[in-house]
Amino acid sequence: MTKHSLTQPIGIFDSGIGGLTVASAIVKQMPHENIIYFGDTAHLPYGDKSASTIQAYSVKIAHMLLQQQCKMILIACNSASTAAYELIKEYVASKAIVMNVVDPTIQLLRERYAHKKIGLIGTRQTVNSNVYKKKIDDLNHGIQLISRPTNLLAAAIEEFGNNGVTDSLVEEYLSHASFQEVDAILLACTHYPVVKNKIAAFFQHKIDIIDPSITVANAVKTRLEQEKLLNASGEGAKLFYVSDYTESFAAGTKIFFQEDIKLEHYPLWE
Repeated sequence: MTKHSLTQPIGIFDSGIGGLTVASAIVKQMPHENIIYFGDTAHLPYGDKSASTIQAYSVKIAHMLLQQQCKMILIACNSASTAAYELIKEYVASKAIVMNVVDPTIQLLRERYAHKKIGLIGTRQTVNSNVYKKKIDDLNHGIQLISRPTNLLAAAIEEFGNNGVTDSLVEEYLSHASFQEVDAILLACTHYPVVKNKIAAFFQHKIDIIDPSITVANAVKTRLEQEKLLNASGEGAKLFYVSDYTESFAAGTKIFFQEDIKLEHYPLWE
């Protein structure tokens, strides 16, 4: 591993505002860490793109984050975590730690949900990749996974936030008969915690809603501690880049961080 300093930033990227759920959890857990967030708003959502397209975007973003001297790159998007994690690890090599949002979630399921029935909602890319099913089957913990693609939900959250349009989609997607007997619903897209309360209300708060953002933040902290790279002092600067300026992203940053955030425009391709 290339030698890093504690003050180097954590780089976080997603197709849009979804990764802000993870970024805000990281800031709460590690207030002294410097954060660089990249929202690839020009190409959202990633969930309906091919794996090769997501990989091309992800490598370009990883390159930019390496130029910013990031000590860690967190792929805060399930679609990119499933399609591009191994490629990004190879590309980054020893220049930074690379983490994704899938593996910490699998660890949580192993610890808490043995012999349970889990409903998973995510983008088509995440569901069709079968990455969660493969990793859960490898655990051999008797976890039964029922996955449903909820492809329009991330784009609706980007466009409309937490309002009536997303109400209708939540009801439409979660009404599926296969979800009636589950013990928990796994939010396998980092956009979905924005509407977590709607999902809990739909199930009348009778089942667990697994929001991976806190789990991922905990895993990031643990990894930085292991590598002796946790920054325990300083103000914790935040830089936000977008590949295309959108009002919804600007509004999203304000909601998550309770402050006006300056967005830097950084097109992936000129």
